[in-house]
Amino acid sequence: MFPSKFLPSFSVDRRKLVLVLGTAFFVVLIYIIGFSNVFAVEYSKDNASATLGGVAQKVAAAVQAPQTINPAQYDLKMQAIANYASTTSTTTTRLWPAKGAIGIYPTAGALLPDHRIIAYYGNFYSTKMGILGQNPPSVMIPQLQAVVAKWNAADPSTPAIPAIDYIAVTAQGSPGADNKYRFRMPPDQVNEAISLANQVHGIVILDIQIGDSNLQTELPLLTPYLKQANVHLAIDPEFAMHNGAVPGSVVGTFSSADINYAATFLQKIVQDNNLPPKILVVHRFTQNMVTGYQNIKPLPEVQIVMDMDGWGSPAKKLNTYQTFIASQPVQFTGFKLFYKNDLKPPSTRMLTPSELLKLTPQPLFIQYQ
Repeated sequence: MFPSKFLPSFSVDRRKLVLVLGTAFFVVLIYIIGFSNVFAVEYSKDNASATLGGVAQKVAAAVQAPQTINPAQYDLKMQAIANYASTTSTTTTRLWPAKGAIGIYPTAGALLPDHRIIAYYGNFYSTKMGILGQNPPSVMIPQLQAVVAKWNAADPSTPAIPAIDYIAVTAQGSPGADNKYRFRMPPDQVNEAISLANQVHGIVILDIQIGDSNLQTELPLLTPYLKQANVHLAIDPEFAMHNGAVPGSVVGTFSSADINYAATFLQKIVQDNNLPPKILVVHRFTQNMVTGYQNIKPLPEVQIVMDMDGWGSPAKKLNTYQTFIASQPVQFTGFKLFYKNDLKPPSTRMLTPSELLKLTPQPLFIQYQ
């Protein structure tokens, strides 16, 4: 309601009444214009946010009106992230783009290679497994958004997408009721991860450590979540045990057959539910963690990321990336950074976005633990 001084009095003459009503009309008009400008600013902010990381909207739009892939543009982007300097000798063996992935064009709605995924990793029950369990969402989400902004500033040509990388199946040191040395997170915890990803307009990656179980048992249980367009998958060979080994006693392993099983499992979900391509992340920091890399088969519906998962000094991490990721190409690459372990002596710092962008190839998946 307007202040009382703008309310006309029946005792005033007609000229004063007209003046008062005219003034009131002017105030209302100014209010409407002002509100419209505020709305326009907020709308602009929302659009900027969507441009920065609006994956939920992007994925939904892709499902409803898929954008077809332009093979020529896709090839140019893949060559760009291969990151070979123009001065590189012609005699140098060029491993990227990965030969096994050449000609594999993704179906509509693919996130890679046009985006870079920036993931916060961990489990809500544990402060030791990663950043997701160390800080409440009110602290963690602004941290993630700040890191995404840094990557966007470092490489504006490849927009960064925030991700919640949640360990949905955790390896255990005790056998449990079924002697499988793993614990499945309850639905409310997985749904919390999905909710957080929606808050930042990002994606979810469900990370699994199978212990003495197997992918054939664990993956079908995640189907209800993987049917959602913005939910993807990561598998961790480190905790894939064999012959009754206890997780943590040895470094585990996945074969190309295991990874191809996970890929074809995701492919069927994509096909059956008319979804954009899924991302499949495979962690690795030793030779035997992944065997038969040459036989891993990228699919139009599944984009495979081999993620360098080791911690330590910058030199050690870069050497691991070159030895086990860059030299054994599959399709896309990732790089994990540890807020704590990368600072353990003798290391004194974490690698920066500008340093990682110099790698051959450039990683399109960056994970922070």
